[in-house]
Amino acid sequence: MDFSDIRRIVLGKPLATSQAIHERLNIPRALAVFSSDALSSTTYATEAILLVLIAAGTAALGVSWWVTLGIAALLVIVGFSYYQTIHAYPNGGGAYIVAKDNLGKMPGLIAAASLLVDYILTVAVSVSASTAALVSAFPEANPFRVEFALLLIAFITVMNLRGVKESGTFFAIPTYAFVVSMMVMIVVGLFRVVTGSITPVEQPSAEAIAHEVTVTGGLTLYLIMRAFAAGCTALTGIEAISNGITAFKPPESRNAGRTLIIMIALLSTMFIGTTFLANQYQIVAVHGADTTVLSKIARSTFGDGSILFYVIQIVTVLILGLAANTAYADFPRLASLIARDRYLPRQLTNLGDRLVFTNGIVTLAFVSGILVIIADAREHNLLPLYAVGVFLGFTLSQSGMVIHWLRERRDHGGKADNKWRFSISINAFGAVLTSIVLLALMITKFAEGAWLVIVTIPVLVSIFMYIHRHYEEVAHFLTLDGIKPGSIKITNPDRSHLRVVVLLNSLNRCSLQALEYAMRVSDNVRACSIEVEPDGSKRLRERWQEWNLQIPLDAVESPYREIGAPLVEYLHQLDRESAELIPTVVVLPEFVVPEWWARLLHNQTSVAIREALYLDQLASGRGRPVISVPYRIGDALYEPATIEPRQTGTVPVAPAPSNNDKQDSVDSPHS
Repeated sequence: MDFSDIRRIVLGKPLATSQAIHERLNIPRALAVFSSDALSSTTYATEAILLVLIAAGTAALGVSWWVTLGIAALLVIVGFSYYQTIHAYPNGGGAYIVAKDNLGKMPGLIAAASLLVDYILTVAVSVSASTAALVSAFPEANPFRVEFALLLIAFITVMNLRGVKESGTFFAIPTYAFVVSMMVMIVVGLFRVVTGSITPVEQPSAEAIAHEVTVTGGLTLYLIMRAFAAGCTALTGIEAISNGITAFKPPESRNAGRTLIIMIALLSTMFIGTTFLANQYQIVAVHGADTTVLSKIARSTFGDGSILFYVIQIVTVLILGLAANTAYADFPRLASLIARDRYLPRQLTNLGDRLVFTNGIVTLAFVSGILVIIADAREHNLLPLYAVGVFLGFTLSQSGMVIHWLRERRDHGGKADNKWRFSISINAFGAVLTSIVLLALMITKFAEGAWLVIVTIPVLVSIFMYIHRHYEEVAHFLTLDGIKPGSIKITNPDRSHLRVVVLLNSLNRCSLQALEYAMRVSDNVRACSIEVEPDGSKRLRERWQEWNLQIPLDAVESPYREIGAPLVEYLHQLDRESAELIPTVVVLPEFVVPEWWARLLHNQTSVAIREALYLDQLASGRGRPVISVPYRIGDALYEPATIEPRQTGTVPVAPAPSNNDKQDSVDSPHS
């Protein structure tokens, strides 16, 4: 059994590109995939509020009820704002797309950076909170909290590498088990409150409470702001559905909107119910406690040692751990969008065997794992970092939607009906509220660690810009702009008849140089493009006709998005058709970047091609000539002296390169 066999057992068989539509999610599965982060926040949002208010003494804890109601109102407003975004941007209207389209490139990149940071923190916070819930039920597991968190990350990573639909089916069970258990706990708790049968909750020692009280002047507005900011972690994950609209079954916008409404209703109910019971049970939260607030509520509601108490603890462990799945669903999609715009490495746009963005999933797992180790798998060490990026994304998204509605009014002749006024009012009100909360978060949590996020976001934006400049430079050296289209003219009659195949997926200076070289060597040249995406060679064929290249162009379909196997089969077919004793020669155009780090920004497909050909040589027992034609980025631009304009009366001039032309150049697989 080799590595590929183990990979198939763990991840499953590859899925064809044509199966992508069947991998989409219905509402029940989508609720599990995209809502687990938001729903799981009810397990620690109330506790986050109480941990702030205890600074003013136990008498101040009752204010948590009013703080929760304020957050719930904000939750409804933001949720409805994103409901409008879903229908305005049916192809995915996350903060990055909305801000970029309406506010400009820089606000879009800031939104992108804030969301990426948020998703990484989502994984780290979720698995750390899951560990805390486990330790609350089984204190003997405390020494292994980091190992448990890392194991959970590894498990979620593998499940997501198996595919969105499969992970959604698997994660639906604990998600709905958590929702049902929480609702049962709230209903039973309310019954105990009404009937006066509340079981007293064990309180922290007087010394522990005294250690928490730091505000001697009583409850202050600043402390209430801090509590509100802490409780706003309940809003994390609200934007996830708007980022993943394309993952829904048709009609995408309608299904995504309905899922969002269900999520808001469940989240609001559980958050308000948990805080109400915490107040009625007079629960006091202190830092460093071994048991969570939710655990105390469940113990008082169902009784210590009861089966339902352990059910709550187990499903809490599961939902907190699997809440990271929301980030796994959205981080790779967002990273692929940013990479498609050439602000992140292009490898993040590649679909893996199971029709998921494998590179994005692995990147998320690696970075969040490091963060868990640094934070010792304790969510309270990470929560101060959490909400800043979330509300920055909220603010930019809602502000962008305001501009969207203003543009829509302008495009429709300046008419403003009641529906338009209502829509822009909701987004404007949401933008104002989220910006106020963002300011409060930055002020109240700056010293607690929020400064790290405030610094990280500009650093990420700078990295985005640096990567983009590199891709623009590569596109400048590869684009055919300035060269007149025409057929390649070869004057050398002493050429061999050996069959030569030039591998390419776009027509640029690098591939054109390789074509010219091949035609100088042989009069039996073909070009081959491995079609890893449906109609991926369409633009190449159009350019081929424009340049009137008298070379056969073969498009080889690759239903599983791999290059090696289809290429080898194609070459074997040519070998069988050829009368030559020497196997078909492969010419590999390859642009070379001088810096070692810049190579990480390109697909390195040439390495995979060479490996596939090498393994084929070992299997077949015969060698195949492979000629690499390098084109060094940074040297003088290649100017083909053998270009002969088409004899059509006028010489067509190549148009200025569009974004697609530049993207084709940068995305040449043989880099």
